[in-house]
Amino acid sequence: MSLPTRTLGGAAPAGPLTVSAIGFGGMSVTDAYGPADEREATDTLRAALDAGVTLFDTADVYGHGRNEELLGRVLGPHRDHVVIASKLGLPPAGGHPDGRPVDGRPAYVRRAIDASLGRLGTDRLDLYYLHRVDPQVPVEDTVGALAELVAAGKVLHVGLSEASAETVRRAHAVHPVTAVQSEYSLWTRDPEDEVLPALTELGIGFVPFSPLGRGILTGTVDLTEGFAADDVRRSHARYRGEDFAHNRALVARLEEVAAGRGVTTAQLALAWVLAQGEHVVPIPGTKRTAYLEQNVAAALVDLSADEVESVGALWPRSEVRGQRHPQMELLGG
Repeated sequence: MSLPTRTLGGAAPAGPLTVSAIGFGGMSVTDAYGPADEREATDTLRAALDAGVTLFDTADVYGHGRNEELLGRVLGPHRDHVVIASKLGLPPAGGHPDGRPVDGRPAYVRRAIDASLGRLGTDRLDLYYLHRVDPQVPVEDTVGALAELVAAGKVLHVGLSEASAETVRRAHAVHPVTAVQSEYSLWTRDPEDEVLPALTELGIGFVPFSPLGRGILTGTVDLTEGFAADDVRRSHARYRGEDFAHNRALVARLEEVAAGRGVTTAQLALAWVLAQGEHVVPIPGTKRTAYLEQNVAAALVDLSADEVESVGALWPRSEVRGQRHPQMELLGG
């Protein structure tokens, strides 16, 4: 399959970052949503490569570093043909030494990059995100440290994750921000209020994570009782009790439209995200090759302006029940 490409940012010293229109979110291949089999995960990553995916997203905190190690092993032979993005700032295994929930101190930035490069088996990161903004450290200081990594050749592009529009502007004034990553999907529309307009104005790319609502927008999650004990969705209000039952019922609207369109529910949801702008590159994650192939095919689903509007209207923001994340205090900035 030949995937279309998109451009993230254009002001960085390295120039614009060209990637496949759909990337791969790596968190799920190391136990975030229940046990993950390394052989199956490896096959899925290789299938992504074969399908033309070039953007692979990970973080030092995923799988306590094992996620970066896995991606490093699989992507190593293809290093010059893929874009590897990772993140820093959230607590590693054992937590930060002084118990900080987020660490954006420049000294920590310098240590974190070397650890990630070692696990990934590479000499540079194409895109390095601040995973969460540290409320105790001015974002200008953190981004200044990231800029040092760019000057040293260890990082090519700087990104932010779950940052407010104001914070993005402050960071971008210190060093060009190539991409901002936030949760965004039909059932999580918060970035539309301020972040997306700011990114469009500043020429910054947008990388939505969980574009399928951690599975609910695929139409395949009917019950939560079968989730593994360590599945992160067990801690999410939207996936519990009456809130989940209500939210799952909303998916029926999407399923009906997808069936009439001749695509899967997941493909329709992803196509809607892609239609929000040419600077938008969603990174759905999966452990299974079959789902990977479906997700990637969404890049070829072309929605008209009327379809984009009607699909968005299927799931009004006011109808979604439950807080989107159990630790919202870490998601601001």
